[in-house]
Amino acid sequence: MTALDKMFFLGQQLSPAMASGMRIVLVAALAWAAMAFSHYLIRSLRIYISRGIDDGEAVKRFATLGRVFRYSASVVVSLVAGTLILGELGVSIAPILGAAGVVGVAVGFGAQSLVKDYFTGFFLLLENQMRQGDVVEAGGKAGVVEEITLRYVRMRDYDGNVHFVPNGSITTVTNKTRGYAHAVVDVGVAYRENVDVALEVMRRVGAELRADPAFAPKILEEVEIVGVEAWADSAVILRCRFKVAPIEQWGVRREYLRRLKHAFDAGGFEIPFPHLTLYAGQARDGSAPPLPLQIDNTTRPLTESHFGATEESLR
Repeated sequence: MTALDKMFFLGQQLSPAMASGMRIVLVAALAWAAMAFSHYLIRSLRIYISRGIDDGEAVKRFATLGRVFRYSASVVVSLVAGTLILGELGVSIAPILGAAGVVGVAVGFGAQSLVKDYFTGFFLLLENQMRQGDVVEAGGKAGVVEEITLRYVRMRDYDGNVHFVPNGSITTVTNKTRGYAHAVVDVGVAYRENVDVALEVMRRVGAELRADPAFAPKILEEVEIVGVEAWADSAVILRCRFKVAPIEQWGVRREYLRRLKHAFDAGGFEIPFPHLTLYAGQARDGSAPPLPLQIDNTTRPLTESHFGATEESLR
């Protein structure tokens, strides 16, 4: 037998194995090419969309979504390629699929909350319900959003406490800083005051506040005088509100209240406040114990020496 005959015989013996090996290599190469192309396509699409966006948080959101899509594409391609390779190796995939189904059901029951977190986080990012820096209420917590992931939302409240809220527990998102906000102010004046004059003072102070260069960029419109909001036990409640830029409602409200207090003081308006009446009580025989204080016409200021003094020493 010549050498050529030996090579031909060996090729006939190895052809099925070689053909199977070549198919496996081809499947692996195609899988690698498919993953590389999908990653390139997703990355290019993300860069194209982000090119005209100046918002850094929106760019970060697109980057997170891009990672999710790349991971999903890799999982799908890997599963398809693995199934084809097992078929070429002569491994029956039916028992594997059955076992995988059982394991998947078991894992699904045990990790329902985790799966729910990821699905909810995906739609939070996709629908742009909140962004980093927003002040929101979600999952029973409120604060400034510091980070949004597929698993949780991290926010910090006014006291500095950091809350990690699982996305699966978020059913309603209240975003207090989306687009614009309203600074609502309620003020109480005495019943004897002229409410029309008080409302005019509120309007004037609001106009002065908006004319201030430090607050003009924060206040989007003139103050809206709502009017009389309610009749309380000891005051007439007057309401107004400002349309302001996001996250500025609290600062505008505090400054307006400060200026309005000065304006009401200058105009002689009475702002009702609670009064305290001291009552010494009565003994069983109906007599009341004497108080160790006596106020005379000299209106002497009380000092530390008065406290604990006897009635005779104060006269």
